[in-house]
Amino acid sequence: MDYDFSFFLVAATFVTGAVWGGYALWLKRHPLPAGAAHKEPLLVEYARSFFPIVLIVMLLRSFLVEPFRIPSGSMMPTLLIGDFILVNKFIYGIRLPVLNTKVIEMGEPARGDIVVFRFPKDPTVDYIKRVIGLPGDKIGYYNKQLYINGKPIAQTSLGTYEGVGQGASMSGAELLLEDLEGVRHDILIRRGQPTVEGEFTVPEGSYFVMGDNRDNSNDSRYWGVVPEANLVGKAFFIWMSWDFENGGIGFSRLGTVLNSGR
Repeated sequence: MDYDFSFFLVAATFVTGAVWGGYALWLKRHPLPAGAAHKEPLLVEYARSFFPIVLIVMLLRSFLVEPFRIPSGSMMPTLLIGDFILVNKFIYGIRLPVLNTKVIEMGEPARGDIVVFRFPKDPTVDYIKRVIGLPGDKIGYYNKQLYINGKPIAQTSLGTYEGVGQGASMSGAELLLEDLEGVRHDILIRRGQPTVEGEFTVPEGSYFVMGDNRDNSNDSRYWGVVPEANLVGKAFFIWMSWDFENGGIGFSRLGTVLNSGR
């Protein structure tokens, strides 16, 4: 069990509901005299006020959508530092909050999906990457070129990338359009910069993920695959973008729909 925000949200829902419901039950068993003035204890008043709020937030966050903020440049240029995204929590199955146990099957990740998952090496930390390999795939990565089941994935150079704000350090990287078997998206690479190479076989029930910023991403090349049980959801929308080093709000990024191809 992970004692993260979900745990405290569920706990707050339980406590406020128990206080409010318990007091209502006590009043039912100990009715006040007719016409007697009644004032709820302060604790009960707070519980009654906050319970519907935390319940709605808990249900929305656990079963529908959850907001995340992008803290690093590993998914540049698709996602920038300071992007605020929404994640679909039910598309890969309904899971119980805190326990993370799947209770309803819904679907499975597709190649090219941008997914949020609990980092296998530390499940209290959430990561975001792109799904590259599905169960049973053989993934190869040599000389900055991606291979899936022996087939090279098409890449088209788009020139030199110019980063801004907190992503300015990536200026000068090569910008490429990668066609991931129908999912077209931009990636960044740095020619000459060492990277992990080799072939990786994806076991059943797991997924091979990589960042779009290929030479600046801590992903499956380094620590292995993502078990299906670690999936949190699919990123689908940028609702806010804030970069204090680039003038604040990035209005051009607001409302961007992710995973729609190019």
